[in-house]
Amino acid sequence: MANKAQRYPENPQGKFYVDDQCIDCDLCRQTAPDNFARNAEKGYSYVVKQPTTPGEEKQCVVAMQGCPVEAIGEDGDKA
Repeated sequence: MANKAQRYPENPQGKFYVDDQCIDCDLCRQTAPDNFARNAEKGYSYVVKQPTTPGEEKQCVVAMQGCPVEAIGEDGDKA
């Protein structure tokens, strides 16, 4: 399960985040390409944009559920 205390600094404030368990598998970027990006230098994914539509929210949930190492969380800062 993702840990807010270990979230990557690139994640914007909001509900979804990626923590340091990420293995850079590309699943989240393929599932929700508008919301996840890759830090190529360090080899991990992060939330680049919080979802703003119901469709994006659904894609982020699917990405979170499919993450093989549970590095995506949805209990981040709501504000």
